[in-house]
Amino acid sequence: MRRQKLFVSSVQKEFKAERRALCDYINTDPLLSRLFEVFLFEDLPASDHRPDEAYLTEVDLCDIYIGLLGNDYGYEDADGLSPTEREFDHATANGKERLVFVSGDDETKRHPKMRTLIHKASGQLIRHRFHSISELKALVYASLVDVLAHNGTLSILPFDASACVGATVDDISNEKLAEFLDRARRGRGYILGTDTPVFKALAHLNVLDGDQPSNAAVLLFGKKPQRFLISSEVKCLHFHGAEVRKPIPSYQVYKGTVFELVDQALDFVLSKITSSVGTRADGPTAPVTYEIPQEAVSEAIVNAIAHRDYTSNASVQVMLFSDRLEVWNPGQLPPPLTPKKLRAPHASIPHNPLLAEPLFLASYIEKAGTGTLDMINLCEQAGLPSPDFRQDGRQFVQVLWKPDLHGTKMGPRRDQDGTKIDLDPDSVEILRACMTEKSMVDLLGIAGRTNRTKFRNQILRPLMDAGLVEMTIPEKPRSSNQRYRITAGGRAWFDKREHQ
Repeated sequence: MRRQKLFVSSVQKEFKAERRALCDYINTDPLLSRLFEVFLFEDLPASDHRPDEAYLTEVDLCDIYIGLLGNDYGYEDADGLSPTEREFDHATANGKERLVFVSGDDETKRHPKMRTLIHKASGQLIRHRFHSISELKALVYASLVDVLAHNGTLSILPFDASACVGATVDDISNEKLAEFLDRARRGRGYILGTDTPVFKALAHLNVLDGDQPSNAAVLLFGKKPQRFLISSEVKCLHFHGAEVRKPIPSYQVYKGTVFELVDQALDFVLSKITSSVGTRADGPTAPVTYEIPQEAVSEAIVNAIAHRDYTSNASVQVMLFSDRLEVWNPGQLPPPLTPKKLRAPHASIPHNPLLAEPLFLASYIEKAGTGTLDMINLCEQAGLPSPDFRQDGRQFVQVLWKPDLHGTKMGPRRDQDGTKIDLDPDSVEILRACMTEKSMVDLLGIAGRTNRTKFRNQILRPLMDAGLVEMTIPEKPRSSNQRYRITAGGRAWFDKREHQ
């Protein structure tokens, strides 16, 4: 299939960064890169043709004209017309598909002739406004997908752009949409207000498929998203040890919009990791510091929910262990991204662009393409090991490490390769005591503890999860005759320790 050619027209100096970002985005997106190639005038090799002639020749050769209109009008020729207006007129005269995107809302800043050009374009076609590069990319993505659907190139739309089967606009929550619009307006200067009609607001966000809400619309603003998209829930699990082991001490399944899922999963993690409260010296509110930076935890969770493969029957899983936080999401990194490339500056290639843009507008996502780098920096600034990223089959995994617990009363810690177990002094003492069978009361006395729950969670359970201690009656964990004893693995740990 021949790739369709896109001609990007704008005043060169005003939109240099936007043109390059748009070109890079289309060239790296798994879908758009197969169907489109982008022409930028700055990529044209030197020739003896006049620039205005070369521009118009490229307009003749293109399939789709993309116009970026802002404040500047640009150089004017002998007839008082800029290259941008001539290109638009040429595309119009030659019947080209035209997509026009207008920057900003302040008409007083625009050159009078640019205001006239925008008015002319608005009278001929639907034009969209953008306020940032990320918003521009989302708008272009939605527009190109719409073109592909109308010309028959795509018989099935991408997941986020497709109509949500069985859903109508009545399934969209007015309250949730208004809350989003308020947050987007206050945080990002979004143009629409909270009183915007639902249909208009969804259309402006490009989350309608005809007159039906798309999957993105239901995930963002649905009254009950999981009624239509069952696997969009998030499962949160907390283990006292460093391995997955039943019974699971805490297991929650969260439902709701993507915003609610992020908030609930983040609250789950923050409620179960160690925190410290500072003083009010620098403000009216005492700051709270978590053992894993809150912003890094939030970024990992948002990444998983925004970029997962929603066609998978699997759910996002947030798993908290004694030494780390793991966030698993269905899907694979899009080419050319790899786990290694996530550790260096890289292009933003959102799996679900129509989800990612509203998350940005609501300030759940910051600068595109910097999420993993922000996580790395936050963890390193906190003195933590750098996060791990890996592709595990059809699951993408992010791992955030807790502080080194050696020397604290928090039981054993394994090296990242799982080959070595370090024990704090209290755990060593309890392990030695279990050389002979001991009751819970015996162990509490040896450790000088009185709180049974804390002792079990901080010392005994981690020793058991590490395979160093076991119950004498495992089938009846609450038996009054229950005793604890060292395992063969625990004895081997002592033997290795004595020979070191």
